[in-house]
Amino acid sequence: MLKHLSRYTFALIGLTILFSSCKKEYESIQSVDAQKIKDYLAANNITAVEDPDKTGFYYQIIPGTGTDTTKYKLTDSVLYNGVVKSLANGTVYLTTPTYANLGTFVGYATTLNVATIPAIRTVMTKMKRGDVARIFLPSYLAFGKNGSGDIPSNENIDLVITTYLEKTQTALDRRLILDFIKKNGLTGMQKDSSGVYYSISAAGTRPDSTTNFSTVTAGYTLRFLDGTVNQTATDASFSLNPGAVIDGWSKTIPGRIGVGGKIRMLIPSGQGYKTTGAVNNNVVVIPPNTILDFDVEITARTN
Repeated sequence: MLKHLSRYTFALIGLTILFSSCKKEYESIQSVDAQKIKDYLAANNITAVEDPDKTGFYYQIIPGTGTDTTKYKLTDSVLYNGVVKSLANGTVYLTTPTYANLGTFVGYATTLNVATIPAIRTVMTKMKRGDVARIFLPSYLAFGKNGSGDIPSNENIDLVITTYLEKTQTALDRRLILDFIKKNGLTGMQKDSSGVYYSISAAGTRPDSTTNFSTVTAGYTLRFLDGTVNQTATDASFSLNPGAVIDGWSKTIPGRIGVGGKIRMLIPSGQGYKTTGAVNNNVVVIPPNTILDFDVEITARTN
């Protein structure tokens, strides 16, 4: 009986030491991260506020140019983008594309691309529309000991969140399209009632005969607003029926160009791939809330 008790006692002691060791290792990561963040803030003369729940992160809010002084509530919609950088060396690991943005309710704003970071939501309730926030995240509140993709293990993060002044995606798209037209000196752009801006360089043959029931062959180029070419085709064949193509095409092309016709369309995200974007073989090819810049030439029409 004493022999069995001794083995049990030694086993219990061993488990206690093991758990204590794990606890100390976890606590040491927290303390190491905390010191690195404090050193970074001091070295760069950054005045930051500690997380109100004292989970370990710090943040700094840079006021925007908006006149609204009301801070976000969890039930407010928010349009934002973000950049994930290394706190140690400034390496950029993740960024929302300049031609897209993230949109959701503040209460659900915990996501940046593939990352889930609850600190975003916490800090956003301290922000106003148009504000920018820098969130200094210890590794255990970011990507942890496993890292993610190019992000190494135990990496402390400098996260920059930028919110837009606009309250709706439609308003934001309109402003970005108008800014793009002005910046690039585009002339002759007209606005369709759907919100698509377009210009026709060649009307082609019998444009009024092109309808939503037409099947056309066309060449096209799709770009994003930063100039990135996303898709090209020389002889794509498709119906202009709503549902067969994106809304921006079915609402803008019929009645405006015929065979030989050429049109450029700046399509707001609501008339494109909307809040879901486009995925091919589990790869995101068009991010959510993306404005599309199309050049289209109809080369044939069957009806």
